[in-house]
Amino acid sequence: MSKDKDSRPSRRKTLLGDRPGSFAIARQVRISATKSRRVVDLVRGMDVTDALDTLKFAPQAASDPVYKVVASAAANAEQTHNLRRDDLFISAAFVDEGVTMRRIRPRAKGSASRILKRSSHITVVVEPKTKEA
Repeated sequence: MSKDKDSRPSRRKTLLGDRPGSFAIARQVRISATKSRRVVDLVRGMDVTDALDTLKFAPQAASDPVYKVVASAAANAEQTHNLRRDDLFISAAFVDEGVTMRRIRPRAKGSASRILKRSSHITVVVEPKTKEA
């Protein structure tokens, strides 16, 4: 049993390696991945405080769930690694497609068309700024 556990790396190992920092993942967010990616591309590489200010006033609907994930990743870093929020930046942020719910819409002559209600998984990784950068 432990052999299977060692063969697949942990999510933290995959996202951060041995570097200090933390991450947060929001799963099954009911907004399409393409709409979420527009907002995530806006804040990738920014300081956490600047990103939160930007997301607070962004007009896109996806900015609210992305704001929550960034705030959660920063809180995780503060709690688990005793890092200060002012020293953190978003080193990686990406959006994956989630489960698509399929619904039926009645159409003319007894036919039906499909409605796709898409969801997404939002992942944000925060790390402390290095002295060289």
